[in-house]
Amino acid sequence: MVSEALPAASDALLSEPNIPAPIRPTTPPKRRLPAGSCDSHAHVFDALARRPVLPGSHFRPHACPLDDYVHMLRTIGCDRAVLVQPSVYGTDNRYVAEAIRLSPLPMRGVAVVDERVTDRELEALHEQGFRGIRINTASATPGLKLAHAPRLAERIRHLGWHLQFFVDLKTQGDAIEVLRRLPVDVVIDHFGKVDAAQGCGAGPFKALLELMAYGHCWAKLTGPYFVSTTGPGFGDVAPLVQALVGVAPERLVWGTDWPHPSAHGQMPDDGHLVDLLGAWVFDDAARRRVLVDNPRRLYGFA
Repeated sequence: MVSEALPAASDALLSEPNIPAPIRPTTPPKRRLPAGSCDSHAHVFDALARRPVLPGSHFRPHACPLDDYVHMLRTIGCDRAVLVQPSVYGTDNRYVAEAIRLSPLPMRGVAVVDERVTDRELEALHEQGFRGIRINTASATPGLKLAHAPRLAERIRHLGWHLQFFVDLKTQGDAIEVLRRLPVDVVIDHFGKVDAAQGCGAGPFKALLELMAYGHCWAKLTGPYFVSTTGPGFGDVAPLVQALVGVAPERLVWGTDWPHPSAHGQMPDDGHLVDLLGAWVFDDAARRRVLVDNPRRLYGFA
């Protein structure tokens, strides 16, 4: 009897989330965002019973569907958004594609594919609203690696897409040489996983600044909990943001990373993240670039 019950118990555990849920309800930010503002990095998740994650995934999310996300966006004042394919769904981009199609707000997507993706599949993703491919080299998630980037860049060049990289510049500083040579826009998310406590003079962050000197390289001001342990204020991230604004304000975008699957003990309120951006980027013109003009150009919003 005991041996028969164990598999059922294990299955039950695997159907339960193992990370915190996002903070609900979202606190309205103190300052209204400019019209046309874009959340340039977020995810949506179906219920585990309807859409299981891949075996061996490093987290199991709560259901965080499109309706919940749109409600959060309207609370913080974002009119547009970019959904990034979650790693736990692998290369099955259908849930994100469905969310883009059903969204009452303009949305774009960043897909995850493998090296065998066909040109027809890429064109179909383009029609569905995807404008880039994410390559994850900063975790053990299986999939595309840095070596696949040059060939893939050539294949998506005619679509006007970019390659987005989740890279750890603390251990992968050699990636800079590859990224600077790619013939498409390159987007670094989550500050390249540098250590904010080490400051702007540390080697990994200096490598990020070096990369941003190239006109095709962008960075996302997202996921401060990837680089800092000082949440919810993340005071040591402010100098990093200000240094990036000083180098390339025309190639920075901002995002919430909702529902924050990697925040763990530093789960932020998305309204507070908006206020945090205001503390990071003082200049109204630079703030409008980051929130409105830059994402419109990068993701092809009308």
